[in-house]
Formats: sequence, C-alpha cells, structure tokens
Amino acid sequence: MQRAKAVLKEWLPPLVIAVVLSLLIQTFVAQAVKVPSGSMLPNIRINDRLIVLKLKAFTEYKHGDIVVFNHAAEGRDEVRYVKRLIGLPGDTIEVKDGALYRNGQKADEPYLTVKMNYKFGPVTVPDNQYFFLGDNRNESYDAHLWPKPYVDASELVGKVVFRFYPFNRIGPL
Repeated sequence: MQRAKAVLKEWLPPLVIAVVLSLLIQTFVAQAVKVPSGSMLPNIRINDRLIVLKLKAFTEYKHGDIVVFNHAAEGRDEVRYVKRLIGLPGDTIEVKDGALYRNGQKADEPYLTVKMNYKFGPVTVPDNQYFFLGDNRNESYDAHLWPKPYVDASELVGKVVFRFYPFNRIGPL
C-alpha cells in the first residue's frame, strides 16, 4: 500500500499536467482533424489527418488557404468542413466558362485538375464573411450549392498547416 501511494504521488502530478496542457493546446493552439469526405480530392483525400492552427489572433486568412470551419447549411445540422478559401470580405465571386473569377479576373488555381461544369454568381462576399469551395469542384457540397453561401468569421476553426497521415503523404499544406 505504501509503494502504491509513492508511485501515485510520483506519477499523478505529471499526468494531470499533461492532460491539462493537451486540452489547452487542442482548444486554443492546434487540433488534429480527420477528413470526412472527398470534397478536396485529389489534394486531400478521405481519412487524411491534418493539423489545424487555431491561433486566431495570429492567423491572417488569404485566398487559397485550406480552412476548417463549422457551418450549418440550411436544413442541415452544423457540420465541420475542410474547404479552400476562395472569397474574402468584399470579393466578387463568379464561376463561368469552367473557371473561377474573383473581382472580374480569372483566378489562378494550380491545385485544380478538372474544369468546373457549372455557373455561379456573381456574388459579393459580405463583411465578416468568407466564401469556400472544395477542390473537387464538381462533386463538392460547398458554397456554390448552399442557400446561404457565406461562412461567418465566428465559424472558422483554423487554417490547415500540415498533413501527418498517411505517412507517405506527410508534409505542409
């Protein structure tokens, strides 16, 4: 009994500290997420594991960033999405002739492998809102299909910075 108390006294404080630190990091700094769908194919695959940087005070979002966010499209419960940031507040977005146009200019999207087979917009992204599309443009359930195509800044979880699984595809994103 004395030995058990000694072991508990030795190991309990470091375990408690480790659990608290882990919770703090996951809540405020970074989080691992598992990709649930093929909306980002071929760049991000189903079941890929990603690290999301959640430090909002130090995160400046820009066109082309891959972002994790929570969003409730009309008629659905809130879902966690992994999509590419296409439109910032004030941007005008349009899809025509198989390509994305941002503010009247054809956007350079080297990560796409297939032309879009739909038309969308033009729409202007409101203040404090963002516009997202999946890389698998013709198969992705994203802003071009949502009744309310914008994601509020408060719904953003963070920017994807790294893929850590599968091991043969580890690297920054």
